[in-house]
Amino acid sequence: MQELIRLNKFISHNSKYSRREADQLIADGKVKIDKKTITDLATKVSSDTVVEVNGKNIKIDRKKAPTVIVYNKQKGEIVSKKDPQGRKIIYDSLSKKFAHFIPIGRLDYASEGVLLLTDDIDIANALMHSELERVYKIKIAGDITPSIILAMENGLTLEDARAGGYEKSKITSMSFAPFLWYQIQKNTEKFSILKVSIAEGKNRELRRFFAHFERQVLDLKRVNFAGIELNNLPSGKTRYLERREYQDLRNFIKQLKKDDLSK
Repeated sequence: MQELIRLNKFISHNSKYSRREADQLIADGKVKIDKKTITDLATKVSSDTVVEVNGKNIKIDRKKAPTVIVYNKQKGEIVSKKDPQGRKIIYDSLSKKFAHFIPIGRLDYASEGVLLLTDDIDIANALMHSELERVYKIKIAGDITPSIILAMENGLTLEDARAGGYEKSKITSMSFAPFLWYQIQKNTEKFSILKVSIAEGKNRELRRFFAHFERQVLDLKRVNFAGIELNNLPSGKTRYLERREYQDLRNFIKQLKKDDLSK
């Protein structure tokens, strides 16, 4: 069974429009489904829905094999198609042929490293909501205390998780699952470096986690997502998945479909 997604997300993922622009198009009556004008912003569609925007169908070529690329995101870039503040976005660095590709999850403005993008919305949703491993290299101000280690090993629930988040974020509380693993590479009073592996990618999760212990994240780089690494890819550059990586991805999607059928 295909997952239903918000109409604005569908339009954004398969066209040049951002989600805000898609919302405006819907509100202005410029979006149709089955020749019927849609103005409800809460409308949900499947990846097979034929959506018309400004008199043109959004075409998705189902015969073409899906493509996934790895982008080495740079610091100072927003993972979005548009930024109201005029900051640099990842699509300023990406080739125009990837303008319609969907980011699989996000890295915040100050973070860098592995960012996957795809032209297939089902693959994007499957990977985005998965519990596949994400590995990060982190530099924090200060030392790694026994209480931090305990929280990494056993998880943590915070009623107030605003520290480390965006000022305008509506998320106030957060639960952190135990880290899959961690490796302390340097531990000093001035700064510490560690690699951590988690199975989620919630809103500024790692920055919020360390902020609870009054430890500012100075550098954060994702070095692995679902077994996919940069492989010496320079900052701001892209590469296609290798044959083995595509096969692992196909196996993962196939297993997901089996699990759905068995429910």
